Amino acid sequence: MYENFYGLSGKPFSLLPDAGFLYLSKRHKRVVNLLEYSAITQAGFMVISGDVGAGKTTALRHFLKHSGRDIVVGLITNSSKSLGRLFSWVATAFDLNCSGMEDVEIYNHFVDFLLQQYARGKRTVLIIDEAQNLTADMLEDLRMLSNVNNEKDQLLQIILAGQPSLVNTLKHPELQQFVQRISIHCHLTPLDPHETAGYIRHRLSVVGGSPALFDDKACAAVHFFTFGVPRLINLLCDQSMMYAFAEDKESVDFQIIVEVVNDRNKGGLSAFRQVPVDMPESDLLKELQDILDKILASEAR
Repeated sequence: MYENFYGLSGKPFSLLPDAGFLYLSKRHKRVVNLLEYSAITQAGFMVISGDVGAGKTTALRHFLKHSGRDIVVGLITNSSKSLGRLFSWVATAFDLNCSGMEDVEIYNHFVDFLLQQYARGKRTVLIIDEAQNLTADMLEDLRMLSNVNNEKDQLLQIILAGQPSLVNTLKHPELQQFVQRISIHCHLTPLDPHETAGYIRHRLSVVGGSPALFDDKACAAVHFFTFGVPRLINLLCDQSMMYAFAEDKESVDFQIIVEVVNDRNKGGLSAFRQVPVDMPESDLLKELQDILDKILASEAR
């Protein structure tokens, strides 16, 4: 609704994991580089962990978008023990027809597939998103798949992306052998104040928006209320632009951010930082001053 009003070619703060909007903070850039490195070096297992909304799936989408033709990728987007047999889902991820087969037959069929891809000079990568839902038994099945190799090369690379509970599961004593196979582990943390401002302005720039749509004080408020979590930033910025549009404002100011948060918090279904609704603006600005100072200091460099 507000795109035309602000001269935008699209919606800048969608909750969908669009690789075209990936903002390369220090940690996100590291994840992207490690994904590329793991593919080149044929690392056996790579684990990407991070809290809900940290940007794990967006980084994976970026990797998929830029992976070369020599990489064959199978993707499981929502793993769960309710899915049933893991081997069947792995086969489905690579479009292998294994209907009616038992696990041993599926395993052998998949090994044949890996050998065929290797003979064609291709590398096979299995990506499992939301991997925190995998049980210890399912992880052990994955370890069995990783045993498929020849004397020189790993025929299958496995990338697991999940919430911190995935790391907790991997710490179980029975998964010690699995952990020893993990070549790379990286953890995504929330954005710092400077990165939050950069994130907002980056996403606006992708759709032709002016960085002045959110001034420094508004960016500081967004960071304060969202803790620097990308998904929450998107949610707050999108709703704030709707509020500003409804009031015919040319930009999103500090007061709009606070109004959106207060409305969500009063409704009881809010993931934003809770503050008293009647908190004076001057008191809230004092809370934000340290964040604002960090944004301004980074811009001054």
